[in-house]
Amino acid sequence: MSDPYVKLNIENEVGYIEFFHPAHNSLPGDVLTELAQTITDAGTNDAIKVIVLKSGKDRTFCAGASFKELININDEATGKVFFSGFANVINAMRKCPKFIIGRIQGKTVGGGVGLAASTDYCMASKYAAIKLSELNIGIGPFVVGPAIERKIGLSGMSQIAIDANSFYPAEWAKEKGLYTHVYESNEELDKAVKTTAEHLCTYNTDAMLEMKQMFWKGTDHWDELLAERAAISGRLVLSELTKETLKRFK
Repeated sequence: MSDPYVKLNIENEVGYIEFFHPAHNSLPGDVLTELAQTITDAGTNDAIKVIVLKSGKDRTFCAGASFKELININDEATGKVFFSGFANVINAMRKCPKFIIGRIQGKTVGGGVGLAASTDYCMASKYAAIKLSELNIGIGPFVVGPAIERKIGLSGMSQIAIDANSFYPAEWAKEKGLYTHVYESNEELDKAVKTTAEHLCTYNTDAMLEMKQMFWKGTDHWDELLAERAAISGRLVLSELTKETLKRFK
């Protein structure tokens, strides 16, 4: 399948939410909107006790936001809407009353790192290197920054945000607390994700809800915070430096 999609498959009380885009799983606004809604709907679906977030194909987990849409931003309002895409998904994950397990099978960049950081339990393969590349084009990881900082701390987040040219290996991400486990192959990863998710389904759902609320304590202001961050990015993307940088990618 080469067309973009978001789909939900329920198996043994686990809701597997999978997104895909042929451009290395970079996500345009319409796919992000559908992903946020699918997460919200899964959170209220009584047939689902635990959610797994994954992407299609075996290589890149998520290359961030759609570059095609990014280079066509010409005003601040459009820019804010564009950068609100990942904000809406992160907030949907934050508010979801069920545990979300991340299945990170390959490299993840920018907004994709934000998705990984917003899961409640994130499992990865050794190929799942991470990078925050936003500074390279004259903006920054403003929208995803709070989610990433929450998982790996200000020091770790600032390191990868400033070193915007480098991929950091999966083991580094594990040491910093982003990943809980790193597996040698995607086959091992999938087996572990399935086992973990199905075992969680045997637990008290009320207890898991209370734990999720405890994990996310202090983030009630994120609707406003991430909207403010999206506005910052929407303004910066119109700068002369950024526009000149983006021209080289057309």
